[in-house]
Amino acid sequence: MILKKVNFRLARLAFLLWAGVSTASGLSCTKDTAAPQTEAPETTPVAATHLVSSTLIGEYSPTVLAGRVKEIPLVGALVRYPIRVYRLTYTTRDNSGQNVTASGALLVPVTTEALPLLSYQHGTIRPDDEDRAPSYYNPSSEVYSAVSVLASTGYIVSAPDYIGYGASKNLPHPYEHAASLASASLDMLRAAREFAAKEKLALNKKNFLLGYSEGGYATLALHKMMEEKAATEFTVTASAPGAGAYHKTAFADYILKSDQPLNFLSTYVWVLDTYNRTYSLNRPINYYVNEPWATQLQTNLYGEVPSQAKELFTAKFRQGILEKTDQPMLAAFRDNDIYDWQPKAPLALFHGTADDYVPFFNSQDAYNAMKARGATQVTLRPIQGGNHFSSAANYTLQAFAFISQYY
Repeated sequence: MILKKVNFRLARLAFLLWAGVSTASGLSCTKDTAAPQTEAPETTPVAATHLVSSTLIGEYSPTVLAGRVKEIPLVGALVRYPIRVYRLTYTTRDNSGQNVTASGALLVPVTTEALPLLSYQHGTIRPDDEDRAPSYYNPSSEVYSAVSVLASTGYIVSAPDYIGYGASKNLPHPYEHAASLASASLDMLRAAREFAAKEKLALNKKNFLLGYSEGGYATLALHKMMEEKAATEFTVTASAPGAGAYHKTAFADYILKSDQPLNFLSTYVWVLDTYNRTYSLNRPINYYVNEPWATQLQTNLYGEVPSQAKELFTAKFRQGILEKTDQPMLAAFRDNDIYDWQPKAPLALFHGTADDYVPFFNSQDAYNAMKARGATQVTLRPIQGGNHFSSAANYTLQAFAFISQYY
């Protein structure tokens, strides 16, 4: 009966996502086997050290959830539980080590069954699209449709806003900064567990991780932090990051050597600005970027820029990276390289082979490095011919199927 339940879950998720119900296609930056196990509910009281507040956003019936994906025939059969959605605020630390109040959404199936936690890391959100952050829970948010249906199948979903959105929107978002993304996500999980203890929600001891694009990078960073720094609190059951820029050093070389048009350079300027601030390099924007764009970006950091790296970036900056003389920025890249470590939990790296925003070599390099370090449960899952956007729905289907094996 347990095996049949797991297979039914896979079938439901496969049908849902094969039919194209995924907000991941709107992201701007979405055959292993395992014996099912029964876990006892988490009964140990959790001291409230992170949770600040919780607000019920709403309760949504299977009918309402099905209505969000109404273009699919018989979709009402694909949801299981009603869900309650809460906005949590919690304490975390920013990249200077100061305590800040952050926020996120917690999606809770209405059931007495002991359920696992799933941490969902969202993709790139521009500051002018701030209301797409999970805690706003509006139709433009990634968590509103497909992730809500996932929750309704039996996962308590923790979806952090990250620093820079929601309750911390007055702070700059530390874009693609591994430690900040991981700690904000981990502290949201801690707050979620404290909320569950307070509300007497039954948790089992399983913890799953998902995310695509910046969310894929955040997911792998979170997995690494959980195993290396929080193993006494949480055990990662399985994680499935998608299309993340895990090898920052190689990515910088790829960009600055390129003679091809690159349509993501406006977001790469954001990465450089984050590292320039976070690592106290404090260089002016015209150190990195040629005029007239340097002046324009001082007014709007997220404005339009040329697609040719050699036109956008200054010769001095390019030379310093490519000739390996710009030690401060190279050290920042190395600090955010998260491809080379040995994960213990099952890890599937999903990536489109034709990704022209975050090249496939990021996942290939991670797979090779992890295997070389002795990782036995890491797999590389190429999405053949997929680019950064066309691969998102495929990722959602395959990643949900992957983690469901360990449910």
